[in-house]
Amino acid sequence: MSTSSARGSRTGDAERLKKPSWRDPRLLVGLLLVLASTAGVIALMGSADRTTGVYAAKSDIAVGSILAPDDFDVVPVRLGDLESSYVLAADGLPESPIATRLIKQGELVPRGTVGTADELDRKPVGLSVTDPLPTGTAAGARVDVWVSLRGQGTAFEEPVLLLEAAEVSEITVNESALGANSSTLVHVLVEDQAMPALLDALSNEAAIAVVLNPGGNR
Repeated sequence: MSTSSARGSRTGDAERLKKPSWRDPRLLVGLLLVLASTAGVIALMGSADRTTGVYAAKSDIAVGSILAPDDFDVVPVRLGDLESSYVLAADGLPESPIATRLIKQGELVPRGTVGTADELDRKPVGLSVTDPLPTGTAAGARVDVWVSLRGQGTAFEEPVLLLEAAEVSEITVNESALGANSSTLVHVLVEDQAMPALLDALSNEAAIAVVLNPGGNR
């Protein structure tokens, strides 16, 4: 090997081993990739750990009830992609809000349960029942409502099924002064087409019977 060849070889090796400058495009691209990857990991971890304040019902809220912030606790939860499905405390309640379905105590409030009176397709009607209610009858349960119209004198006609699988929105027990149960007011949700017949029966003092229908909500 000639002297010039040896000198050229040593020069090439030195250039390859030379420490890259910060101006080297390859170094800048690699640095940007590392920074982008790090930022993505930090954003992902921050999103996973982020909690959002969501309304949760302090007690059972019946359908048609007017809603106020005092009806709810604010619960911090991790919702992720489901955040848009619930009522956030930061957003507050809409104007003139009512419950469009039963909201259970402790339940996170879905957006679909808060609306206006115009959105209700069923309206609560109170039925006074003197007989004991079947075990398991509570808000959210389904019941059949039987009506016996008043006949001649003190007699009543044969019972007919007026409402099938009506949802109970609220139950109020009225007690006498002696502490004995005298009657129970059962609020059931009634669709508009069934309303005239039910109101006619109530105005004519028909006998009302409420029968639990466990399979009615299936």
